[in-house]
Formats: sequence, structure tokens, C-alpha cells
Amino acid sequence: MILIVDDKQENLISLRKFLESNYFEVDVASSGEEALKKVLKKTYALIILDVQMPGMDGFEVAELISGYSKTLDTPIIFLSAVNTEKKFITKGYETGGIDYLTKPFDPDILLLKVKTFYKLFEQAQEMQEMQETLKKEIEQRKILENKKDEFISIASHELKTPLTSVRGYIQLLERLPDIRNNEKYKSYLAKTSTQLDKLRDLIDDLLDISKIESGKMKFNLQPISIEKLLENTIENVTQMYPTHQFKQLGKCTATILGDEMRLEQVLLNYLTNAIKYAPNSKEVLVECKLTDDNKIQIGVRDFGIGIPSDKHESIFDKFYRVEESSYKFQGLGMGLYICKEIIARHDGEYGVESELNKGSLFYFRLPLKKANDDTEKSI
Repeated sequence: MILIVDDKQENLISLRKFLESNYFEVDVASSGEEALKKVLKKTYALIILDVQMPGMDGFEVAELISGYSKTLDTPIIFLSAVNTEKKFITKGYETGGIDYLTKPFDPDILLLKVKTFYKLFEQAQEMQEMQETLKKEIEQRKILENKKDEFISIASHELKTPLTSVRGYIQLLERLPDIRNNEKYKSYLAKTSTQLDKLRDLIDDLLDISKIESGKMKFNLQPISIEKLLENTIENVTQMYPTHQFKQLGKCTATILGDEMRLEQVLLNYLTNAIKYAPNSKEVLVECKLTDDNKIQIGVRDFGIGIPSDKHESIFDKFYRVEESSYKFQGLGMGLYICKEIIARHDGEYGVESELNKGSLFYFRLPLKKANDDTEKSI
């Protein structure tokens, strides 16, 4: 709707008919005071304001309209038959007007301006509605996100208890003479134990995510020998996967400040992924080097299926799985997200270099720090 403000009825009638004949909805006010009352009650796409009016003139009305938060962005076109000098035109713009026309005006020019400003108003309204909708969607997702994290935390803790009990019963069964002397039963129990290990790892990942989201994951920062960290991790993974070869390239004698258990968790995740996503390869490389900016870079290289370049930025996102491989390989896409958070809490960097069908290099870089007294912090 357009508001026309003029103290002369003949001007109001003629301009109103002209705009209504061009399919605009129009409201009128015969004084500045009446106009102010109307703009506080209604929203107008445009205000056409006469300058010379008794009592409150157009400039004063424009200043007051521009001072209201509700009408701050309402466009104002000044119309004047008397105040046509440059100083009045300048004052019109200074008081909040976006255009200044002098009478007699060209109806076609006025119509073009009205259409333009009306269109801009409609676009601004659409943008505002989109922003409000988006804001509501974001808030709704944050509600859902909080509920999901709460559910993950509760479910993970609840699953730990029966899992521990099942593990205990399996260990008891393994000790029974009838089981120890029967290869078929032993095979069944071994397979069950393997599946329980997978379930345990899944629950541990869920618990880690819950701790990360709630800021309760604790880090015990101590001096760590990089060489010792790599040696221990490679030894552990070799015992888990005796059919694979793990070769270390490069020697890192540096000592950093970090949480050894958490950093080993990152390495183990990289290594098990390298095995998982390279089913036709038995070799995994562990690379270590000092970067040009004096950081330690540790990487795990496989010779597997690789990752498309357009997926590199998303691979560390929570619950993200590459579509091309999701139907072949099990997992919920939590491991790399947890690794990312652990590395970030060590002030480190992470990344991946990969080509489809040519393997991948997952790496992280840690800054060299002076190892002071043992420290513990919560994140």
C-alpha cells in the first residue's frame, strides 16, 4: 500500500486516482500528524510526501518516520511545488527521502519511480520473510540437535552395562571344557566376540561425541615422544591385523605436549580406515616429517579406493559418509569427526590428500611446544 500525504484535497484525489488506475492500493493523509498515526498502525511500501504543509511540514514528518524502527526503511518521495531550490532538495535527502520531485511532475516518470520503489519494497519483504523462516528453521534444528545429543549420551551409557555383561558371559563360556574342546563352538564365540568389539567401538565413539558436544572431554597434556607414540601405535595395530604390513617412513625425534591416549586414538582410526578402505592391499604407510613452518606432520597412506576431490572438505564432518562407498563399508561416519576434534584441541591441523582409485593420505600437524609440567584441561 502507498500512503499519500498532502494538505490539499484536490492533490490527494488526483494522485490517488492516478495510482489506483495503475493498480496500486492507496491510503491518504491530509496532515503530518495524521500521517504519523497511520504509519504506526500500518506498513506502507512507499510514502509520497508533500513538503509544504501547515503545522508539521514534510521534512519534519520524514525525520520522525525515519526515527521509528518500524518505518526506518520505508521509502519516501518528496513532492513540492514551492520548495524547488537546491537547498530544499538537499534537505529532503538529509531527512530520509530517497527522491525529490518538483511540481508539475511528469506522471510517467512518477509512475516509473513508484513501480521501482514498490518492487524493491516487495523484494525486501520477501527477504525478511525468508530470513525469519530460516531463523526459525535454525532454532528448530538446534532444539533437535540438543535432543539428539542428549539421546546419544543416555543411550551410550545405557548400552555400556549390558555390553559388559555379555562380554563377561562370553569369557565364562570360553573357559568351559565343552567349548574349549569344540572348534565349531570356539569359532562361533570368536565371531560373537568380534561383533561385540565392533559394538563396543561404536558405543565409545558415541560417548566421545557426547563428551565433545557437551564440552566434557578431558585431556591430560604431558610431554610425548613422537617416535614412541608411533612405535606403540604401530605395534598395537600390527597385533590387531597380523596379515598387514605397516611401514614407517621418516624419523621424528621431537617431543610435544599432548594427550597420548587421544593422539593414539587418532592414529588408530586413520590406520583402521586405511585397512578398511583398501581391501585389496596389505600395505599401509605411516609417514612422519617436520614441516617448513616447524610443525610435526603425521600421515597414514593407503592404496585403496580413494575419495573424490569434491568430498574432501566434508569427510571430517559428523556422521558424513562418502556415498560411493557407504553401501560397501559399514560405519556411521563418526571416527574422523572425533579425530578432527581431538586434533583441534591440540591446536593442530588435519587434512586429506586423495584421488579416486589411487588411495588416500590422512594427516595431522601438531605444533612443537615446550613441554612444561603435566597439565590437565577440560574441553
